[in-house]
Amino acid sequence: MTNIYESAEATLGLCNSSCLTKVELRVACQGISDRDALSKPDPCVVLKMQSHGQWFEVDRTEVIRSCISPVFSKVLLVDFYFEEVQRLRYELHDISPAHNGLRDTDCLGAMECTLGQIVSQRKLSKALLKQGNATSKSSITVTSEELSGNDDYVELSFRARKLDDKDFFSKSDPFLEIFRINDDGSGSLVHRTETVMNDLSPVWKSFKVSLNTLCSGDHDRQLKCTVYDWDSNGKHDFIGEFQTTYKEIRTDLEGRQVAIDFTASNGDPKNSCSLHYIHPYQPNEYLKALVAVGEIYITLCCEVCLCVNSTLTHSQVSHDFAVNFDEDNPECSGIQGVVEAYQGCLPKIQLYGPTNIAPIIQKVASSASEEMHTKEAMEYFILLILTDGVITDMADTREAIVHASHLPMSVIIVGVGNADFSDMQMLDGDDGILRSPKGEPVLRDIVQFVPFKDFKHASPAALAKSVLAEVPNQVVDYYNAKGIHPKCLSDYDESTRPFSP
Repeated sequence: MTNIYESAEATLGLCNSSCLTKVELRVACQGISDRDALSKPDPCVVLKMQSHGQWFEVDRTEVIRSCISPVFSKVLLVDFYFEEVQRLRYELHDISPAHNGLRDTDCLGAMECTLGQIVSQRKLSKALLKQGNATSKSSITVTSEELSGNDDYVELSFRARKLDDKDFFSKSDPFLEIFRINDDGSGSLVHRTETVMNDLSPVWKSFKVSLNTLCSGDHDRQLKCTVYDWDSNGKHDFIGEFQTTYKEIRTDLEGRQVAIDFTASNGDPKNSCSLHYIHPYQPNEYLKALVAVGEIYITLCCEVCLCVNSTLTHSQVSHDFAVNFDEDNPECSGIQGVVEAYQGCLPKIQLYGPTNIAPIIQKVASSASEEMHTKEAMEYFILLILTDGVITDMADTREAIVHASHLPMSVIIVGVGNADFSDMQMLDGDDGILRSPKGEPVLRDIVQFVPFKDFKHASPAALAKSVLAEVPNQVVDYYNAKGIHPKCLSDYDESTRPFSP
């Protein structure tokens, strides 16, 4: 719909005026009459602007199926010229599922005003007039917001797991609504996802939204996310909700996993010589590395905190378990969440051997393999391994890395302590092409090794440069090889997509 707006702007002769500001308009309607006794209307609002006595379409909302009081998620963006009278007309149409055009549709009413009225009042509610200017019982509410100078965009994607089943004969049909909480406590609808039919663990399509729209440029502003089970009669069932901020979401933008070496070669945590030594006041070597590297690592992109290598816990030897002991929900909130999980985990486990890191690489590779089949640049996986470097499955690890080099993933290995890290340097491949035991070479270099001891007294910038030195090129090389290009903003235009399955 961007092209429609640009075309209308040129037709209205506004291109050469000095634009005062850009304004976002949000639209909601109440009490729409049922035109069809057998079904509810499928409303869509079309915004028009007047020039030389004629009305030109500027933009339109999405279509919402079976709804008599719609709150539209599509934000209408217009330029506000303080020195001009900009006449607007909002037309409410009932658009059938067979087509999204305005031909052969029912016009349920219209409202006319000026853009100046909406901007000055910030919220304007008026009755919709039928043909012949007859007043209807339906009304329309338009709210405006002048944009700040920040026009940055962010791409977001959401998924859910194990949602409640609200349907008797099938699974729930979930969709997600995201609201921005305003200063007065009210909520502004930011985005409504599509409906995923018959799925309790949905993955919704990614979307792009400006930071102005999402949080008014305030990264700490509260956002409310609500999940409903879609019903064809418009009476959607509430499933659940949570609140967050863009600052919290920002740590969950890419597939990122942390693996910590809890094997016996690190020493007994009760012994002061151990790299995992539990000191009441001082951080141990792993904590120092975790905090220093983690703060850099977290800027890349959900934290999934997984322990790697053999550890004796609850009388069982495990090569791979969740640090928070919740296998169904292993995610930690930010680097602080990882630190807290690590500190809570240490007193409950006994370090054991051998030291195998191939299993965690294979586990992340399994997730990356699923992503590869989407043929879209949606998620790139980065595995951070903290280890003392004494591994016992070198052959299997080389095999796992060669396999992973075909997938959207990278591995960052941070060496903790003063052990011999020659094996880690071999995995890095800077001194030669890494090969599997069968002689197969890596498709591309995906491993970056950093000995933390070399940076304990260095600046954060020096550590960041070393940790992230190869990751950007690894990401670009993968997507270039697959012929996958970044999406354009126009790819996210959902103005004509109806809100329905």
